[in-house]
Amino acid sequence: MNQLLGAHTSISGGVSKSVELAEKLGFTAMQIFTKNNNRWFQKKLDDKEINAFKSKLDKSNIKFVVAHDSYLINLCATKKIILEKSRKAFLDELERCKLLGITLLNFHPGAHLGSGEEEGIKRIAESLNIAHEKTKDYNVSSMLETTAGQGTTIGYRFEQLREIIDRVEMKERMTVCIDTAHVFAAGYDIKDPKSFNEIIKEFDDIIGLEKLKCFHMNDSKKPLGSRVDRHEHIGKGFIGLEGFKNIMDDERLARIPKILETPKGKEQLEDLENLKVLKSLIKNY
Repeated sequence: MNQLLGAHTSISGGVSKSVELAEKLGFTAMQIFTKNNNRWFQKKLDDKEINAFKSKLDKSNIKFVVAHDSYLINLCATKKIILEKSRKAFLDELERCKLLGITLLNFHPGAHLGSGEEEGIKRIAESLNIAHEKTKDYNVSSMLETTAGQGTTIGYRFEQLREIIDRVEMKERMTVCIDTAHVFAAGYDIKDPKSFNEIIKEFDDIIGLEKLKCFHMNDSKKPLGSRVDRHEHIGKGFIGLEGFKNIMDDERLARIPKILETPKGKEQLEDLENLKVLKSLIKNY
């Protein structure tokens, strides 16, 4: 089967422009920001832009779209003003997804900033419960992304993601994205075939493969267990082609969309090279 492949795509000129660019590059999947990712808030999406996005998407070959929230958001912030701002901004991200018809909102769980992992996990779940309560009729999933464990970030162990999900009341709203560079830096050896199979089984046992809805395909500039988040082009980092072959050839993962977040220029031509490499790793592609 043809796997759904693509990359994080620019929304320069408006969210609907991302569809045009993704189509031009031949993507069948894409990730976007629904606004400037380095701002807390931005003006509301207007009807014209919403309709243009939906119309272009309907006519395209893109079968999967995920939104990524703002990097400013920290759902377990220790300062009250930042926590309140983060919760309000996350709610805004959910609303923008609903308007655009995007059913998945990917986010980094958060950084506990010294309050401790247990307290951070509790606060993340509390933030999600508040957001979900205010968006009961939304068909938008909150997608936890695995992290490298840099600094005080939470989400570098599958058990932490499981604990967040267990504390969330609307569990049907929770999904997960595995970022390859992040899990590798966190200590999961996805490069070794035997270890890779054990890791996928571990994920299934702890979280459940049915909750895995996306992969971020990134090689790592830092070695296994470094706990440092640095993305590299496919096959150019410490994961290497072996690790990505494990993923691309695994039938259990064939239907899960795979999105690049590797370094790129304005025209995203680097994405074409990285996708070419990924495709070359699929047996009988």
